[in-house]
Amino acid sequence: MDMRRAVTDLLREAILTAFPDIGVDSLPGPEMLEVPPDSKLGDFAYPCFRLAKPLRMAPPKIAQAIAEAANQPEVATAQPVNGYVNFFFHRANFAKNTLETIDKEGAGYGSQPDTGKTVVLDYSSINIAKRFHIGHLSTTVIGNSLKKIYSHLGWRTVGVNHLGDWGTQFGKMIAAFLRWGNWEMVEEGGIDALTKLYVRFHQEAENNPALEDEGRAWFKKIEDGDPEALSIFNRFKELTLKDAQRVYDLLGVTFDSYNGEAFYNDKMGRVVDELRDKGLLVESDGAYVVDLEDYKMPPCLILKSDGATLYATRDLAAALWRKDNYHFDKCLYVVAYQQNLHFQQVFKVLELMGYDWAREQMEHVAFGMVSFEGQAMSTREGRVVHLDDLLHRAQEKALSIMQEKSPGLADMAQAARDVGVGAVVFTTLLNNRIKDIDFWWDRALNFDGDTGPYVQYTHTRCCSLLRRAQEADLTAFPDYSVLADDEAQAVLRLLSRFPEAIRAAQKDNEPSVITRATLEVAKAFNKYYYEHRILDGEPQQVAARVMLTRAVRDIIRLGLSLIGVSAPERM
Repeated sequence: MDMRRAVTDLLREAILTAFPDIGVDSLPGPEMLEVPPDSKLGDFAYPCFRLAKPLRMAPPKIAQAIAEAANQPEVATAQPVNGYVNFFFHRANFAKNTLETIDKEGAGYGSQPDTGKTVVLDYSSINIAKRFHIGHLSTTVIGNSLKKIYSHLGWRTVGVNHLGDWGTQFGKMIAAFLRWGNWEMVEEGGIDALTKLYVRFHQEAENNPALEDEGRAWFKKIEDGDPEALSIFNRFKELTLKDAQRVYDLLGVTFDSYNGEAFYNDKMGRVVDELRDKGLLVESDGAYVVDLEDYKMPPCLILKSDGATLYATRDLAAALWRKDNYHFDKCLYVVAYQQNLHFQQVFKVLELMGYDWAREQMEHVAFGMVSFEGQAMSTREGRVVHLDDLLHRAQEKALSIMQEKSPGLADMAQAARDVGVGAVVFTTLLNNRIKDIDFWWDRALNFDGDTGPYVQYTHTRCCSLLRRAQEADLTAFPDYSVLADDEAQAVLRLLSRFPEAIRAAQKDNEPSVITRATLEVAKAFNKYYYEHRILDGEPQQVAARVMLTRAVRDIIRLGLSLIGVSAPERM
């Protein structure tokens, strides 16, 4: 049973009993119930100040009348407190309803049926010929989590890895490859070999400026579809994706499309033509822009003076193509907040072009920047952490701990992978996404406190208890009154509100809501575990406690899966 809905029905019935002449429009909905900061004040509270005007009565008197009229003790009892009506659940029935619902719905708890809606998520967006570093960690795991959350809530999801595969740098890379490289060297050295070639190009160009022209010439060949240029460039792309796939496999991240900037090369003409036809394209120092001064933004640059297109041109083309092909109801761009202005401009230009859906359906899901031990990351200065290095070090630490504490653990390597990678992802998604992340090795690999390994260990504790419970007699009907204590009720409140956390995460595109809700379930259960003997007592009591344990296991597993973290059964 949805307790928020049940208490709302109880509240509305009590209001109509106490005040039969009140208008239906004044009756509260479920969203008007508040969760008291202290459980001693109740499970839900309704502020009667909202009714003071239509009833022309002081809130404390309203609260008193509503509490006296509330008559469903099998659901909840009501108490008036300073203008609020506080509702206290019938503890045994609350336990029964919550646990039976979770037992029935399992992994689908809190899910919704097919909504008929589609969301396109643009995330990760790695650059070709560059190694995957921690600067791409946030966009990758936030986007992956949002894809899972929307899918759970009945949306059709389309994950897009908008590859950075366009620009003069790729012409320079081809020029460097033809001068100083070969395929054997590149295949053996991988992305690092390409990076060395690129660095050498810039070093050589300082003494030989003609190399810059050579690089531009090769990029022009890519633009013109030259077979040799495309053949070399496509092999660079294959090499990059092969290297990145190792990281995606570790993270469990997948995409439905890898259409990047190059894909829209022949689709930008539509954008330029439409802007020109609608009188939006104006010349500015030889370049062409869309004037956004009326919207307190600098002009959006569409074509440079040499006729070259820009990021905005390609993003406009991508938005139109995605709308035409995916018919999305929402399009999310999981990109760092440094691009706030860029997306504000792109969305406004689309709106000015007459595409009203841009105002409601396009959203920039911004996140904070990543620094390294107090300093901005810089490849040239060596302040960069490659993601595969981080994930492997995390696995090594997890393996070392397991070898010490669980030497007989079966499939230890897989467990270490789950825990090590999970620690990195959980830490990344623990705080509000807009916060900057200062990356320190010791912090990232700390498995104590509010961490992924702590939550995963709670899951394994539940699994262990459930394995041991198989030896007990669980045929008895559960005695839910044994779960009326404060510790069990704290767990049950969190379990019952977990669907709200999922919906809130989707509403705000904020995976940390689920991360923290899952962490709170783990904390509450561990407190319960230390205060109560789960497998001791009468069969009916054991059956109820085991049912609670099973529900906690299922919700932790669900919560971790929605943020892209594995839930091992042993560790």
